[in-house]
Amino acid sequence: MSLQTEAVGLPSRFDIIRIEGFPLLPVLILGGIAFVAIFANVLAPYDPEIGSLAARFRPPAWQVGGSGEHLLGTDHLGRDVLSRLIFGARVSMVVGFTAVIVAGVIGTGLGIVSGFLGGWVDQVIMRITDTWLALPALTFAIFLTAIVGPSEMNIVIILGAVYWTRYARVIRGEVLSLKEREFVKLAIVAGCSKRTIMARHILPNVLNSAIVLGTLMLGVVIVTEAALSFLGVGVPPPKPAWGLMLADGKKGMMVGYWWLTVLPGVCIMLMVLSANLIGDWLRVKLDPQLRQL
Repeated sequence: MSLQTEAVGLPSRFDIIRIEGFPLLPVLILGGIAFVAIFANVLAPYDPEIGSLAARFRPPAWQVGGSGEHLLGTDHLGRDVLSRLIFGARVSMVVGFTAVIVAGVIGTGLGIVSGFLGGWVDQVIMRITDTWLALPALTFAIFLTAIVGPSEMNIVIILGAVYWTRYARVIRGEVLSLKEREFVKLAIVAGCSKRTIMARHILPNVLNSAIVLGTLMLGVVIVTEAALSFLGVGVPPPKPAWGLMLADGKKGMMVGYWWLTVLPGVCIMLMVLSANLIGDWLRVKLDPQLRQL
């Protein structure tokens, strides 16, 4: 009987958990890009910053004139496009995720302080937030870049400074609702300090919203970084960045060198679309109202 019971119990222990609507393909795409970014030094066949003028404008391997040495062709300086795409993934992932974290930490912190303390603190933070939100994000980012200069670290700081307002506005609304809940009022009655209440009672309850907003903001940040690089005020050359590759290849588009713009454009599209689909799925799963709980 014991053997029978164990045999019957096995399937329940090793059941495959299937989450309804799980965005498997976007997760695989984003995970693949992250894998490529982490192991770029191993996966890239050539140095992305060094080329040979004798190998300029070679087409992908499947086209006439292409070769297996450069599977996705070369650019105007003879640099391997595949290697530049691989290292460009690292730039996009590092800049995108770091900027989202910076913006999330600043915006979430200010949103909690603003919503919980209220009064003049709330007024000051929200008026600054409204002013920031009234400025066009890309134009404001270009302005800040012109002041501090283009570099990878500067772009992270600039994007964090531009997009923290999205978090602050959303998190403040969550906090205004949370501070009227019974567990917060009981913590006040128990004599807990404001810092303790914000850290132990408010912050854990707004993390879901911050995470969902972060996944949705990832695509926006990546597009903005690519736009800055495309305009020449983002990641400086010769460091490979997908936006910079688009800018370098735009002149060759009209004479048939399509791979110089199409391939980095496809990479940007896949990464942004995957991030948005994952964020939208998380929003549905973590919001009790959308789950009809």
